[in-house]
Amino acid sequence: MDRLRKPAWLKSEKLGARKAQEIIHCLRKYNLHTVCEGAKCPNQGECFERGTATFMILGEVCTRNCRFCAVPKTKNELLPPDEKEPAAIASLCRDLNLKHIVITTVTRDDLADGGASQFVQTIEAIRKVCKAEVTIEILTSDFNGDLEQVDKVIAAGPDVFNHNVETIPRLYSEVRPMADFQRSLQVLKRAKQAAPGILTKSGFMAGLGESKEEVVSLLKQLRANDVDIVTIGQYMAPSCHHYPVQEYVHPDIFDFYRREGENMGFKFVESAPLVRSSFHAEKARNFITRF
Repeated sequence: MDRLRKPAWLKSEKLGARKAQEIIHCLRKYNLHTVCEGAKCPNQGECFERGTATFMILGEVCTRNCRFCAVPKTKNELLPPDEKEPAAIASLCRDLNLKHIVITTVTRDDLADGGASQFVQTIEAIRKVCKAEVTIEILTSDFNGDLEQVDKVIAAGPDVFNHNVETIPRLYSEVRPMADFQRSLQVLKRAKQAAPGILTKSGFMAGLGESKEEVVSLLKQLRANDVDIVTIGQYMAPSCHHYPVQEYVHPDIFDFYRREGENMGFKFVESAPLVRSSFHAEKARNFITRF
C-alpha cells in the first residue's frame, strides 16, 4: 500500500521556544524521560510551552511489540527499576511548579508486578514534596491482567487513572498482538471499583482501518465500564516499518466522535487529529472532587 500524504490539518508546533528548552534541560539534569519525546508526540512544542510533560518511568524500552508505537522494544533482559527515579520526578515537579502531573510507563512484563510498585513510590514522592493542590494522573499498562496491581496503584491515591485501549477490538491482533481488549476493559473497570470517586480515562487512535460504527461501539463499551474521559487522535506511523496509516480522518469526523461521546455521558472528550492521551490532561482538574 502506498504511503498516504499528510493533510494540512496535521501540522503541529515545533520545539525551540524558551520554555520547551527549559523543561528539556531539567529532564536531562535529573536523567528523566518523557513519553512526549520517546513516542514522538506531535504536541511536544505546545505542551512544553504550557509547562506540562508526561513523565515515563521504568526506562525507555518496552517488552510489548505493538506495531503503532515508536518506543523501542526488546526481548532482552532490562534494567531493574531505578530507585532514585521517584524522588527525581518529585523534585522536578516541584522545581517546575507543575499543577497536573502525568506519569506513564513502558510496559514491563518482565517485572513480577508489572511496575506497579514504581507507580506507588512515584505518587508517594510527589505527594511528599509538592503542594497539596497538585493533581496526579497515571497512565498504566494492563499489568498483564493482574488486577491486584491495579488495586495497589489506586491505593496510592492518584486523581486520574488512565489506561489506553488504543484501537477497536477487531484490530488488536494486527496492531497490538500482545494485548487483549477485554483485559484492558477489566483494568479500567477495576480501577473504578477500587475507588469509585477516581476519574478513569482511556484513549484510542483513528485511521488504523476502523469504521465509524466500530468507533461508536467502542465508545459505548468504554462508557459501559464507567470510563469518565476519552481521548481520540489521528494515528501517524512513526516510520515506514510501523503499521501503515489506512486513512487520515477529517476533523469533521473527530467532531462527530466528540459529540457522540458527550451524548453518552463522558465528562469530557478530546477528539481531534493531533490529540494524544495527555493532550490538555490538566482539564481533568475541573472534575476532581477532593478539593
